[in-house]
Amino acid sequence: MSLLLYKLFLWIYPHALKLVAPWNSKARRWLQGRSGVMETIKAGMAGMQGDLVWMHCASLGEFEQGRPVLEQLQLRYPRYKYVISFFSPSGYEAARNYKGADLIFYLPFDSQSNAKELCDMLQPKLVLWVKYDYWYYYLRELKDRGIPVLLLSAVFRKAYSFFKWYGHIQRQMLRCFTHFFVQNEHSHMLLHSIGIKNVVVSGDTRFDRVIEIAERAGTVPHIDEFCGSNPVIVAGSTWQEDEEELDHFA
Repeated sequence: MSLLLYKLFLWIYPHALKLVAPWNSKARRWLQGRSGVMETIKAGMAGMQGDLVWMHCASLGEFEQGRPVLEQLQLRYPRYKYVISFFSPSGYEAARNYKGADLIFYLPFDSQSNAKELCDMLQPKLVLWVKYDYWYYYLRELKDRGIPVLLLSAVFRKAYSFFKWYGHIQRQMLRCFTHFFVQNEHSHMLLHSIGIKNVVVSGDTRFDRVIEIAERAGTVPHIDEFCGSNPVIVAGSTWQEDEEELDHFA
């Protein structure tokens, strides 16, 4: 994809959402959440002093993946301020009352001016980008300012555009990251195949979050009654490969 096509996508995307918003609640919430978002962020930043870490998540699942890393940083560097941005309404609405952040907001839609304005307001010392949701102007602005950007819990597949002849701008976005923490060796090898070497295989941080939740989970009486003494497998947000494996237990 060329930069021209990317700009065309950025123009089409919000206009398409406006067309479907009367019938689609998620599109409507996406647009409403970004109405006056820069003013909302500016108000939230008022009086905030000190160095700042910014974590960006596409939605709730990515927040749960980034959360263990964020909370470890908070323990080690309590003097820092921590802010979180979301792309999707489902992520923002589920996490907006999270007490571990000084500010939670919708990511303003990608543009050169929005990237510059947001970075001017936040002036982050470190940025955590969780798994995916790549935005060209934000990543370029952060790179141009020399701000370290870490990609957490990333996973790559050969079918992704990064590894195709037409994926030029996608590869440019990858080269804006200071370091990659990927889930598996296959992702490591794919990044190496396009000349990206600053990669560590660190696994999926969502497992840390799941373990943490499981260790402090209580019982839910009606679920206990439903399950009885039967062995139970619970699956959510599954991929096709996961479901094929689960078929063996049906």
